[in-house]
Amino acid sequence: MTRSRLLHITPETHHVQIDLVYGTDRNFTGKPIYKAQHCLLLEPAEAALRKAVDIARSIGTTLRIFDAYRPPQAQKVLWDFLPDPTFIAELGRGSNHSRGTAVDLTLVDGDGKALDMGTGFDAMVVESEHFHFGLPEHV
Repeated sequence: MTRSRLLHITPETHHVQIDLVYGTDRNFTGKPIYKAQHCLLLEPAEAALRKAVDIARSIGTTLRIFDAYRPPQAQKVLWDFLPDPTFIAELGRGSNHSRGTAVDLTLVDGDGKALDMGTGFDAMVVESEHFHFGLPEHV
């Protein structure tokens, strides 16, 4: 069985901005979760990211990454802080982040301003749920 490996994502290699919020106190726990900040994705997810980067560039935007691979220990810290399966994957089920297949990001315009996504990163509100309908049209 062939196993995918985690690949480093950097501004230089992927033409993205990286702001790993869980390595800072600017997350919903108010404390850094990661001791070392590494932006990593499994090979298939990294390939999809490259496609997303190209699409974003074609409309004059850049991707800013807030979170990618999340070690299981970090997932436990998040779950212990907010044990709500609406927003945090239960430990037994695991997380796409802990599998290296998910990335949290936003789009940044040519002036460096993040586009309005309806909520900020780490907003634990109904508007930030997957497939939420009812956000303003510009979002």
